[in-house]
Amino acid sequence: MSPTSETAKGGRRLVIVESPAKAKTIKGYLGPGYVVEASVGHIRDLPNGAAEVPEKYTGEVRRLGVDVEHDFEPIYVVNADKRAQVKKLKDLLKESDELYLATDEDREGEAIAWHLQEVLKPKVPVKRMVFHEITKAAIQAAVANPRQLNQKLVDAQETRRILDRLYGYEVSPVLWKKVMPRLSAGRVQSVATRLVVERERDRIAFRSAEYWDLTGTFSTGRAGDPSDPSSLVARLQTVDGRRVAQGRDFDSLGQLKSANTLHLDEANARALAAALEQTRFAVRSVESKPYRRSPYAPFRTTTLQQEASRKLGFGAKATMQVAQKLYENGFITYMRTDSTTLSDTAVAAARAQVTQLYGADYLPSAPRTYAGKVKNAQEAHEAIRPSGDRFRTPAETGLTGDQFKLYELIWKRTVASQMKDATGNSVTVKIGGTAADGRDVEFSASGKTITFHGFLKAYVEGADDPNAELDDRERRLPQVSEGDALSAQEITVDGHATKPPARYTEASLVKELEEREIGRPSTYASIIGTILDRGYVFKKGTALVPSFLSFAVVNLLEKHFGRLVDYDFTAKMEDDLDRIARGEAQSVPWLKRFYFGEGEGAGIGGAAEAGNGDGDHLGGLKELVTDLGAIDAREVSSFPVGNDIVLRVGRYGPYIERGEKDSENHQRADIPTDLAPDELSVELAEELLAKPSGDFELGADPVSGNQIVAKDGRYGPYVTEILPEGTPKTGKNAVKPRTASLFKSMSLDTVTLDDALKLMSLPRVVGADAEGQEITAQNGRYGPYLKKGTDSRSLQTEDQLFTITLEEALEIYSQPKQRGRAAAKPPLKELGTDPVSEKPVVVKDGRFGPYVTDGETNATLRSGDSVEDITPERGFELLAEKRAKGPAKKTAKKAPAKKTAAKKAPAKKATAAKKTAAKKTTTAKKTTAKKATAAKPTAED
Repeated sequence: MSPTSETAKGGRRLVIVESPAKAKTIKGYLGPGYVVEASVGHIRDLPNGAAEVPEKYTGEVRRLGVDVEHDFEPIYVVNADKRAQVKKLKDLLKESDELYLATDEDREGEAIAWHLQEVLKPKVPVKRMVFHEITKAAIQAAVANPRQLNQKLVDAQETRRILDRLYGYEVSPVLWKKVMPRLSAGRVQSVATRLVVERERDRIAFRSAEYWDLTGTFSTGRAGDPSDPSSLVARLQTVDGRRVAQGRDFDSLGQLKSANTLHLDEANARALAAALEQTRFAVRSVESKPYRRSPYAPFRTTTLQQEASRKLGFGAKATMQVAQKLYENGFITYMRTDSTTLSDTAVAAARAQVTQLYGADYLPSAPRTYAGKVKNAQEAHEAIRPSGDRFRTPAETGLTGDQFKLYELIWKRTVASQMKDATGNSVTVKIGGTAADGRDVEFSASGKTITFHGFLKAYVEGADDPNAELDDRERRLPQVSEGDALSAQEITVDGHATKPPARYTEASLVKELEEREIGRPSTYASIIGTILDRGYVFKKGTALVPSFLSFAVVNLLEKHFGRLVDYDFTAKMEDDLDRIARGEAQSVPWLKRFYFGEGEGAGIGGAAEAGNGDGDHLGGLKELVTDLGAIDAREVSSFPVGNDIVLRVGRYGPYIERGEKDSENHQRADIPTDLAPDELSVELAEELLAKPSGDFELGADPVSGNQIVAKDGRYGPYVTEILPEGTPKTGKNAVKPRTASLFKSMSLDTVTLDDALKLMSLPRVVGADAEGQEITAQNGRYGPYLKKGTDSRSLQTEDQLFTITLEEALEIYSQPKQRGRAAAKPPLKELGTDPVSEKPVVVKDGRFGPYVTDGETNATLRSGDSVEDITPERGFELLAEKRAKGPAKKTAKKAPAKKTAAKKAPAKKATAAKKTAAKKTTTAKKTTAKKATAAKPTAED
């Protein structure tokens, strides 16, 4: 933003915020005399690698970016892509009389403000400007009431950053050596992954139980109406006083938890139903209780993520991205908060809208207050609410799409929080009778009527269980009294099977992390994004499924770094960090205990507890990662399946095998990448092993005499030749075997020697044009094509590679080259209407694989998604995440380098250097952009 030339009475003031969008909005509220500029997130951080560390640092400091021998001093470097912005800020500061640091009021924002002060080294007065909403009144009040930097918050954030760096940089290399290269470990991401893995283990161990019950439809014999139905549906409750078993009565192994319950099988259930055909039934009891439901607290970060997932189909990351835009543009208050408190201004605004929209009958006599905050709460913020002293209704905002949907959700929840309770009655009716065989049976039905909807008029909370009944649903029962006779219109026999525990969704994982007090709620969206991006977890619909790789990683961490992934230990670390933020604990002694296991009380809540889980190691983190001899890489990556079959996680993915390698009876088969671990049964494993595997010998090439084989590789089936022994594989005289991928129409079972030889003959020379330029037919990454010099043209089918004639090729080249997109392909699947854009959503096949689209927004399917299994909800979620990210930024094309005849070698060197610098800049930009717009996590979380 260009600075104004005008100056206010008090001089020229430079205000620094984090994002350009926020800067633009705030500038409009401050006017002349204020220059508002963005830092664009963090301007400096710990180095991303040794190359970024200044030359004066060597050894461990260079590797970690932290000097662990000198009070854990962090080595901060200005991000490569921020140098120009830092220079701009310094130039603006030279022309300013005051500096206002207006970053977010939380630990991360306080740290950004401190880094700005450290780097800019201002010689003018510095003030810390804080606000929770971007409205004119709030911004002007913030300017008028600045404070000083809170060093305790800075220390707490710095300690957290150093802790996460030490954890990530020390534990990740263990995973590289013992599981697979390029893996990562993080203090919270590892624990989150463990939760998902443990839930999958429960599903694998689960054994289903079958149980039966009876449902009766009973009639009062009189005509009914909506307020007094003529019949009711009741479920069998007891037989001879023994309660009939339901799903909750069975354990995970399919056994009854108590012998006092009656387990009905199909035969007994049908026999009982037959014995009840002539039974006369009567009402044995009617129990009525008053029903009351109070409104839900206003949103905090995690409850907003959960509700947006349930109601809008948004992932946690997409929710935070949309909320960030709403905050920066002045529509809602700060969206990273653990507080459910509303300011007096907000309460007054909400109560005014209750009266205006629903009437005085819905307004309680006194304002409602919500006290509960999570234990490891962020600093003093309000709940998430519409901004301002008068709430704009959704229609008044002018918002559209995802931003409108999320604002409406926040607005409704806030207004509902200041409304009266919903009241009514709940009724339980017991119906009894005697079966023909003398057994006494009792059926039960429950109902609910709402006499005053109260806050439910404005808002009803969703549920994680899609079958759960929502709060505003009524179930009316007939008006009956004890002793009334009822006739059984129908008695049905119903079979059920217990289900394994449900997998986590993003919403339920966020809830679980918060309940266990693990990590910071403001970073949960980033944590979930990280474990998805790392391949530890993938999605099936909305469910989070752990990969086999995550099983190996969690197995290693549990066996050898048990306390580091212990839920209580991780929660204790959050408590310790909060104590540092409050000034009740010192940062350096705590880090020493964690890293070296030193100091008084080292065994209490510190690193001394971070042993290997078997009680024989009480050292700090450093000692744990030094001696890796006890870690058997094969053991931590091996899991028995049954029938002597073992699942192993190898460097190139999971596979199963039976018998020792190179033995006569050895069998091995790859596992499909999208297979959920609980789906790998002994039967499926046997089926995979029984499939033909290894090399298919097709015969000898009649020209070279080399054997031709077909193989199944990492990137699909292919054919290749076996070169004679002694053929040089490296050096100047190296010979590479001819290799070619199979066409889509071919398979390993049916490919022939002739097919293979034809495939390996490509590229095929079709002929030459009138100028003598050669035309070839080739198979490439994006399909079959013709090539003439630098001019390439796509072919319609792979078969054309062998059949196209020179005349046909020349005809193709005589046509103008098509620019832009080819003709649209028919959709692979239809998913229905998107709830946001209200347009039909389909799955299509694109250049980079299948994607979902509503005609405006396209979102590529992730690794865990498939065209066959993708649900409408998952498709809508992918589109919501893509919309939240906004349009992709276009990268400016580099100007072509000038050719210089002289000094060729130096020019080459300079170009190489430029490429390296460009590469680093791009990487840094990506990281920073993520920080600026997402939940501002630490890199190793």
